Amino acid sequence: MKDKLVVGLDIGTTKICAIVGRMNEHQKLEILGMGKSVSEGVIRGMVMNINLTVEAIAKAVKEAENQAGVDIKVVNVGIAGQHIRSSMHRGSITRANNEDEISPSDVERLTNDMYKTVMPFGSEIIHVMPQLYTVDYQEGIKDPVGMSGVRLEADFHVITAQTNAINNINKCIIKSGLEIDELILEPIASSMSVLSDEEKEAGIVLVDIGGGTTDVAIFYDNIIRHTAVIPFGGNVITNDIQQGLSVMQKHAELLKTKFGKAIAAEANPNEVVSIPGLRNRPHKEISVKNLAHIIQARMEEIIEMVYAEIVNSGYEGKLAGGIVITGGGAQLQNVKQLFELVTGMDARIGYPNEHLGKGKVEVVKSPMYATAVGLVLAGFTSIDDRENKYAADLMKSREIKNVEKKSSDPNKSSQLFNLNLRKFSDRIKGLMVGDMDDSTDY
Repeated sequence: MKDKLVVGLDIGTTKICAIVGRMNEHQKLEILGMGKSVSEGVIRGMVMNINLTVEAIAKAVKEAENQAGVDIKVVNVGIAGQHIRSSMHRGSITRANNEDEISPSDVERLTNDMYKTVMPFGSEIIHVMPQLYTVDYQEGIKDPVGMSGVRLEADFHVITAQTNAINNINKCIIKSGLEIDELILEPIASSMSVLSDEEKEAGIVLVDIGGGTTDVAIFYDNIIRHTAVIPFGGNVITNDIQQGLSVMQKHAELLKTKFGKAIAAEANPNEVVSIPGLRNRPHKEISVKNLAHIIQARMEEIIEMVYAEIVNSGYEGKLAGGIVITGGGAQLQNVKQLFELVTGMDARIGYPNEHLGKGKVEVVKSPMYATAVGLVLAGFTSIDDRENKYAADLMKSREIKNVEKKSSDPNKSSQLFNLNLRKFSDRIKGLMVGDMDDSTDY
């Protein structure tokens, strides 16, 4: 595991980021290199211009290669966008013998069958995540392995994406000379880097505010229960500032990041920012209070959409962990307080430090790199913690079967017998020759 390297590639609306990492001896992620470039071919999480996206990917990957001193060929890629859909489906299998224990291979077969579920035309399944299992009509089972039963069932959280969106990502990766190892929903990747197991157990909402979208993932009892993508992010706030204050887009972005506040009451009414005017025109003065009013209006709309997803999930009132805000939008001043005011839930800013060890790149500890760090972590851990146990048990059972097969193979046994017979004959011949040599000396 220490020698294994994993590369996460976050194809975002505002930036494309490549991160190279490995696990150290303390099972902490060590970041070896990072590359970043401006994303100009992606709109609201979807690739719209393949050539521009390929150029940005190549630039980010090259920078990460130089910093880490490795050649990058395989990457874990994040996918997001308003085309993402999630739904609940139920699957079942019938086992041959109810006396045999349910094995990891049975669970694997049930999960693989769900990937064959018929979806609307133009959609593909990217994730199938089991919720709770049912064994012979006994419900509410979190881990069925080791139980006895004939009928194994489960409710599955199925996430789909548009086929065109997946194909465009594949084209960009191939044209960049790379290969996709895993395609992972971005809020799931972000959750792996900023949430603890205790929070997932207690119940928590992850809100990843990116440039083009705001991604939501809800966990309860250490199982992902609901996912959603809201088609608004930091860029729509920038556009509101640009139109509301009649400034250029680059100035609007700087005003948001340097002087913006999510709560207008926290802004000083006497504070004014001067920005350069157009050619041969005087500087323009912007009230920080007015700027905060514009930001708060849009942020409240986004938070209300997030809260609607919480209500729709059916887990409102069960989420003791509250809300964790990450992504570039989490760096906006007072955004934590605004989430608490609108939702009435506790909130904190999510930094991707939970699983990070010492590395060469400290900048990745910012919330804006949570997705990229999570994509690297996905190469070492599973989305569902139960998968780790199942994979280990399945590997062990297959190794045992291989050993049993070899030992019971008549050809192998015959070959082993003949080999031992030849060795025994050689030893007898050697003894006989030795005896003859001894007799001639006399």
